Amino acid sequence: MERSKIQVLYDATHALFSQEGLPTFQQIHNLKKLLDKIEAIDVGIDEWGLCDSPISDASDDSSKELLCGQGFSEITYIHIHECDDFSMGVFCLPAGKVFPLHDHPEMTVLSKLLYGSAYVKAYDWIALDSTGCQTIGLGGKVVDEVMKAPHEPSVLFPRSGGNIHSFTALTPCAILDVLSPPYSEDFGRPSTYYSDIPIPSLNGYAILEEKPMPTDLIVQGAPYLGPSIVTVHDYNNFAQMAFHNYV
Repeated sequence: MERSKIQVLYDATHALFSQEGLPTFQQIHNLKKLLDKIEAIDVGIDEWGLCDSPISDASDDSSKELLCGQGFSEITYIHIHECDDFSMGVFCLPAGKVFPLHDHPEMTVLSKLLYGSAYVKAYDWIALDSTGCQTIGLGGKVVDEVMKAPHEPSVLFPRSGGNIHSFTALTPCAILDVLSPPYSEDFGRPSTYYSDIPIPSLNGYAILEEKPMPTDLIVQGAPYLGPSIVTVHDYNNFAQMAFHNYV
């Protein structure tokens, strides 16, 4: 049976981020190419809100309907998978909504704009001071543009590529994220939010200051309706069952 696109992405992501040592740029590039093949329908979303078409390559899930891409009234997160090594999910934003400036501590992040358009602003640290109660420092802007699908996936690293970024939905849009490792309060990888104060005398630079999570930031959850993913855990369980049945 042919694997779905999201299964191929999962398999490659697991192979890359579960290995010993850091991935190479070529390995990241190869994963980026796989991510670029993913479309909204491959993760169970109907961009135009028709909501009456079965998922095209879902095999056993073919009876499921799709989520309406135009129907979200709040920022919505669709959880696809999470393990110790990485997480996969989709943020769906209605027009006008803002996901504020936030960071990805010690993470590699690959993102694909599945549909729509968004204004993206991203910084990397030039200098920072985290010795006090709040982190504050100088950030250099590395992205300041409107992204419109189709757009090649973006890649950010712990200290480059725009690790601190924000999204403003200009139209309804969806962003598929692959994060490695995932956010974790227990392992010192919380999501931190920032305000940015541009420096008039230094074009492209701003003072970034940590702030509490905005009280008006609402992120709802929605079920993942795309093709089922067979995880490594599933493989292991199947092998154990097969072994016990054999003996």
